[in-house]
Amino acid sequence: MSQLERQKTKEIPVRAKSQSDSSASISEAELLFHELAGYLKPEDISQLQNAYLFSQSAHSGQYRESGEPYIFHPLAVASILGKLHLDTQTLTAALLHDVMEDTHISKSEISDRFGKAVADLVDGVSKLDKIEFQTHMDAQAENFRKMLLAMARDVRVILIKLADRLHNMRTLEVMRLDKRRRTARETMEIYAPIANRLGLNNIYQELQELSFHNLFPTRYKVLAKATKAVRGNRREILKKILEAIKQCLHEAGIDTKVNGREKQLYSIYKKMVEKHLTFSEIFDIYGFRVVVKDIPSCYVALGALHGLYNPIPGKFKDYIAIPKANGYQSLHSTLLGPYGTPLEVQIRTAEMHRIAESGVASHWLYKSSDSDLGDMHLRTHQWLQSLLETLSDTEDSSEFLEHLKVDLFPGEVYVCTPQGKILMLPKDSTAVDFAYAVHTDIGNCCVAVKINGENSSLRTKLRSGDRVEIITSSHAGPNPAWLTYVVTGKARTHIRSFLKTMQFEESAELGKRMLNQALLSFNVDPQTISTVQWEKLVRESGAKSKQELLTELGLGKHLPAIVAKRLAKPGELIFRSSGVNDAIAILGTEGVAVQFAKCCHPIPGDPIVGFIKKNQGLVIHIHDCSSISKNRNNKSNWLDVTWSQDITKLFEVSIKMVVANQRGVLARVAAGIAEAGSNIDNISMEGDGAHTTIHFTLQVSNRQHLAQLMRSLRHIREVARITRVRG
Repeated sequence: MSQLERQKTKEIPVRAKSQSDSSASISEAELLFHELAGYLKPEDISQLQNAYLFSQSAHSGQYRESGEPYIFHPLAVASILGKLHLDTQTLTAALLHDVMEDTHISKSEISDRFGKAVADLVDGVSKLDKIEFQTHMDAQAENFRKMLLAMARDVRVILIKLADRLHNMRTLEVMRLDKRRRTARETMEIYAPIANRLGLNNIYQELQELSFHNLFPTRYKVLAKATKAVRGNRREILKKILEAIKQCLHEAGIDTKVNGREKQLYSIYKKMVEKHLTFSEIFDIYGFRVVVKDIPSCYVALGALHGLYNPIPGKFKDYIAIPKANGYQSLHSTLLGPYGTPLEVQIRTAEMHRIAESGVASHWLYKSSDSDLGDMHLRTHQWLQSLLETLSDTEDSSEFLEHLKVDLFPGEVYVCTPQGKILMLPKDSTAVDFAYAVHTDIGNCCVAVKINGENSSLRTKLRSGDRVEIITSSHAGPNPAWLTYVVTGKARTHIRSFLKTMQFEESAELGKRMLNQALLSFNVDPQTISTVQWEKLVRESGAKSKQELLTELGLGKHLPAIVAKRLAKPGELIFRSSGVNDAIAILGTEGVAVQFAKCCHPIPGDPIVGFIKKNQGLVIHIHDCSSISKNRNNKSNWLDVTWSQDITKLFEVSIKMVVANQRGVLARVAAGIAEAGSNIDNISMEGDGAHTTIHFTLQVSNRQHLAQLMRSLRHIREVARITRVRG
C-alpha cells in the first residue's frame, strides 16, 4: 500500500459502494504526483497530496454530469497546469478551486491549512465560476469586469480558470445541446482570446478547436474527414519537403530541429470563410517549424530556405524584431513548394518556442514589486492595468463588451513614432487611435497628422510600417466626430470622458445663467439665496450637489422657472424693485451646452430665441424659424437670449447659388468665398442643363459679414442668383 493510500485510509473513511471510484481517483492522483515530481521538491508534493485529500473529502458524494466522482475534475485541472510547470501554490489552488463554491469549506479554513496566497487564489476562481453568458447585458458586463479585476490582482487566477474551462470543454458532450452551444460560444469569444493574449498557445488552440466542434459539429466532421483524406494523398510529398528542408539547413551549417505540423481545423475553416475558398482551394494545411540555437541562426535559416523555395511576396512577418503583445517571437514565411504547394514555415529559437507554447506561464516568477517581474509578466501586468484603466470609466454595457473584444483581438498594425518607437495597434486603427496610444494628452490635443511625411486626415487608417507624426495644439480638444471612426477602447473612452466633462462644466455654467435670468424675472436677487435654501432644494430634487443640479438645468432636465419658484419663497428673500429681466448673452463658445439649430443656422445679427430641449440643453433658433412654430405656446420652455457684443467665433450658414454651367465657375466662386474671409464647410451640386445649383455651408462671423460675402459673389459674371437658406 502506498503512502498516499495509507494516509487516505487513516484520515478519510470511504463508503463501501465508492471503493472503486476512490481507487481510481487515487491512481489518477498518484500519476499526477509522479509527473509533478519531475520539477517540484518532495515537500511540495507532500502539500499537494494533503490538498488532494482535503479536496476529496470536501467533494465526497459529489458527481459530475458524466457520472464520475467530482474529484477527477480538480485532478485534471491540476494536471493541465502541471504541464505548464506552474508553482505549488497554483497547483494547490487548482486542487481546491471548487471547494468554496460547491461545499461548506470557507476561505479561512483554506487559509489556515494551506496559506493566505492559496486561499486568495481559490477565492478568486470561485468568484469567476459565477461568470456565465446571460441575456441581460448589464449582468454579463459586470461579470467580465470582475474577471479582469481578478486577473489584475494575480494572473494565476485566470490560469486556473482557463485550465478549468479547458477540462470542462473536453467533457462537454454530456451537457444539453443548448448549454454546449452557450458554453462553446463564450469560450470562443472570451476565454480562448484571453489564453491567446497571455501567450498560452496550446490552450488557446485547443479551446478554439473544442468550441468549433461544439458550435458547428457537422462542419467539424466534414473538415476532419476531408483533412484526413488529404493527409494520405500528400504524405509522400510532405515527407520529401521535410527531408529537403533538413538537408538544406544541414548544408548551411545550422544545428536545427525540424518538424511538420498540421493546421488546426478551425484555422482552416476560418480561412475558408474569410477568403471565400472551398476546401480544395486550401493548400497550406501543413506547416513546418524550425527550431535553432540562437537569433542569428534564425535569419541564416530563413535565407537558406528562401534559396530552396521561392518566398511568396507579402507573406513574410518578423515577430523577432517586433514581438507580438503577448511576447510571441518567430519568423513567419510562406514558400512556394514543389507542385505549387504553399508551405508556411516558422523559425524560432528554443527559448522562443517555449514561450510560444506556454506564454506567460513559461518562466513563472513572483516577486515583491513590478521591477522584479520577468519582462513577459511585466507586459502582461501593464496590459491588464491599461485595460482596466480604459474600461473603468465605461458605464454602457455594450460599449464595455465592445472594448473588451477589440482589446482581446488585437490586429497586427505596427507603426512608428518620429523617434523610432514601434507601437502595435488593432486592425483599422486611425491616426487618432495612434495619438491616444502615445499619450492621452496627445490624443486630446491633436489637430493634424503627417503620415510618412505627408499631411493626412486624422481619420486615415494606418498600415504597418507607417511613420506617424501627430501635430497638437494646446487649445484643441476632442471632436465628437472622432467617435465615428476610432477603434481602440482607450481612444473612445478618453474622448467620451473629455466630452462628458466639458459638457458638465459648460452645462453647469449655462444652468447658472438660466436660473439667474428666471430669478430676475420674479424680481428676486440671486445673491440673496442662502446656502440652507440651496441645500434643501438639492436634497428635494434628488441631485448629489448644487453643481449637479445646475448641470441638469443646463441640459434641460429641469425648467429654470420652476426651480426659481421653488427658491423664491416670500418673506425669506430680498426682492429687487427694478423689475429687470436680463436676456442670456450668447457668445457661441459655450460648447455642447448651447447648440445652434441646423434648421435655420442662426448667426450674430439674427433675432433669436432659446428653446430648452431635454438632454440637449439650450437650442438657439431664429425667432421666426418655421420648425419651432408648434412649440410657441409652451412658454415655459423658452428663454430670452441675445447675442453678446464680444463674439469672435465663426458660425455656419447655408446659401444656395444658381450659376451658369461653364468650365471653371466653381473655382472662381471658391476663390471669391476665400477672398471674403469665409471658409467652406460643405458643398453639393445638382445640374439643370445650362445652369447648376450649388449648395454651400459656409462660416461667417455675423450677418454683416454674410451680406458683404453675398455682394462680392454677385459680381461674378456666371452667378445668376444667390440666396440664404433658412428652414
